[in-house]
Amino acid sequence: MVSKVISKMIQKIFTRQTFCFFRYPFFIVFLTLTITSCVSDSKTSGEITKEPEKPTMRFIESNGIRMRIAEMGEGPLVVLIHGWPESWYSWRHQIPYLAKNGYRVVAPDMRGFGESDAPEQVEEYDILQLTSDVVGILDALNENTAIVVGHDWGANIAWDCALLHPERFSAVITLANPYHGRDSGSNPPMENHKKTVEENFDYMLYFQEPEIAEAEFDADPQAILSRIYATISSNVPREDPEVTDSKRDAGGLIPRIGKPKKLPDWFKQQDLDYYVKEYERAGFRGGVNYYRNIDRNWRLMTNWAGKKLQQPFLFIAGANDHNLWGADKKQLNDQFGSSTKDFSGVVLIPRAAHFVNQSKPEKTNRLILNFLKSL
Repeated sequence: MVSKVISKMIQKIFTRQTFCFFRYPFFIVFLTLTITSCVSDSKTSGEITKEPEKPTMRFIESNGIRMRIAEMGEGPLVVLIHGWPESWYSWRHQIPYLAKNGYRVVAPDMRGFGESDAPEQVEEYDILQLTSDVVGILDALNENTAIVVGHDWGANIAWDCALLHPERFSAVITLANPYHGRDSGSNPPMENHKKTVEENFDYMLYFQEPEIAEAEFDADPQAILSRIYATISSNVPREDPEVTDSKRDAGGLIPRIGKPKKLPDWFKQQDLDYYVKEYERAGFRGGVNYYRNIDRNWRLMTNWAGKKLQQPFLFIAGANDHNLWGADKKQLNDQFGSSTKDFSGVVLIPRAAHFVNQSKPEKTNRLILNFLKSL
């Protein structure tokens, strides 16, 4: 708009009728100030900034359930799998970018999240069901293969999609969770974890208790979501937690996380509002059920213990992600190198934490695209 105004102004100036104005210095000053003002305004106003294109939202049938998917673009299929507490919206920065660069991009609400179905039984959320859901997405879209990208819980699912269905998934990218296959230990993970934690509070053990965690979160979705996005993932000012006693019986999760005094710059109020609305509708039970299947998944994946990932693989994380448990790049490279056959390496993004695809979208997008182009 601004460029058109300037163009018309210049055209008018150079007509015979108006060219005489250049005899007066004040007009030159006026013109300079006007153009400078227009250009300056264009940087701050939203008039010439295109709104990012929005994906098409629709429902498909997959693995016996109804799933909502966000879809955009044409080309090789890329499936983006979110974690907890998230939804398809977690990939809002990646969907248009990858679509613009030649890919068909699909981000589902995984089962139990958003507007996808949320079966009642805990066992309906085990790894066999979750990976079959993703395979069902490919079937519904008439696609034989896809590149799978996962964040948080989605990273675990993406990895196991490639292990369980190698003919359907041609490459894997995981974000945040340094997942590297089913361990070959003799005890289920939660049993070992409980011995370590003893009587202290631990959120994963808290999630194992029937009906407890979802009741706490359903009662105040904004409290849990704002705390997780603003304080666990970012260095924003926060109030002191209401509960400081480390024992499990001292309280739930929300009062143990200090209330944020503001949201991080990358997480706008409209983003929080969207997530809150989604969880007010869907509730938290479905997502918490993923954690209740950790030991079940360990048993179901017995035959894949020690199996190497065969497909091309890339790992991306924020350098400050708590899920890395203090591991540096070399340690992570060693971990992944021993459990993958075609490893493109670890990339740790500085000044980023757990929600790296949302907090550092430009860098994350470039890394994903570069990997896809290398295939």
